[in-house]
Amino acid sequence: MSDSPHGSPVVHGFPHLATVRSAITALYRRLSYDGVHRFAPSLLPADAAFADSDDLHLGAQRVARAMVQHLRLPDARMVVAFRAMEHAGSVELEAGPEYFIELNDRFRTHRRDIGAALSHEVMHVLLHRLGLQFPGTRDNEILTDTAAAYLGAGWLLLDAFREDATSSQKLGYLTPEEFGYVLAKRALAFDEDPSPWFTSPQAYTAYTKGRAQALRERLQPPLTAAGWAGRRRYAKDRRYAQDHPGAGAAPGPEPPYAFETARDGLRVAFPCPTCHQRNRVPVRGRVRARCALCRTVLDCTT
Repeated sequence: MSDSPHGSPVVHGFPHLATVRSAITALYRRLSYDGVHRFAPSLLPADAAFADSDDLHLGAQRVARAMVQHLRLPDARMVVAFRAMEHAGSVELEAGPEYFIELNDRFRTHRRDIGAALSHEVMHVLLHRLGLQFPGTRDNEILTDTAAAYLGAGWLLLDAFREDATSSQKLGYLTPEEFGYVLAKRALAFDEDPSPWFTSPQAYTAYTKGRAQALRERLQPPLTAAGWAGRRRYAKDRRYAQDHPGAGAAPGPEPPYAFETARDGLRVAFPCPTCHQRNRVPVRGRVRARCALCRTVLDCTT
C-alpha cells in the first residue's frame, strides 16, 4: 500500500480517472448490481475508532474484524503485526483462513489511521477471493483503493489525508480528489452522505472536488440533464454522423459519446454515469433506457 508521509508532495487532481472508472465497471461486472448493494451502508466511524488508550494489537484486531464483517468475508481471521517498512502495509494472500497483515511501525503512534490502512489491506483479501485483479501493480492498487471506497470502507483512506504548510500525509494510490470522486459516486448510487464522517478538513475539500466531477458526468449528452453547451455540441456531432456515415467522430476534441451506424439506423454509445458501462440507444429523440449492468435509468434526448 502506498504511503506519502512526513511532508512528501501529494499529487492532486484526476490523473487515474480512466482506471478508476474501469474499476467501478469491473466491480459491477464481478459482483452484479445486487452484489454491490450488499455493501450498504458504509462502515461506521465507531467501528474503526481507535483511542490512544486502546491496546495496540487488540485494537487493531478489533478494527480488522469490523472490516471483515463489513466486507462479508467468511471465515477470514486477520492477524495484524507492526514492523519497520517502506510502505504503509502489506498482506499475505494465501488460501486462508488466516491472513497476515503487516502495518508500518509509525501506526503505533498514529492509531487514528490504522482503520484506513486496514481497509486497503483487507480489500486485497476480498479481491483475491473474488479473483478480481488488473494487470500491473499500479492498476491493481488503484482497483483496490477504488473498491475499498466504493464498497463502503475506503472513506477512511480519504480521511487519513492531511496537509498543511509544513507537512502532509496521504494513504493509497488515488489522489485525494479521486478518493472524493469514488465516494461521491457511491453516495449518489447508495443515497448516502459520507461528509459528516470526515475529521480532516482537507479530506472534506477533496470530497467536494471529487463530487463536482461525479456530478458533471450526470450532465453529459445524450442525457436529458445535459446543459445548453453540451446539447449544442451533441447536435453538431449528430448532424456530422448523419451526413458522414461510418466516418467516425467529428473533427475536434473527443466527446464522451460516439455515433454508430446500425441496421436499424443511427445509434449513440455513451458511458453510464453510475457504472461506466457503455450503453447504446437509437437516435430518435427522447429515449428512456436502463443500464443492464447497474440498473440506472437513463433519460436521454438523442
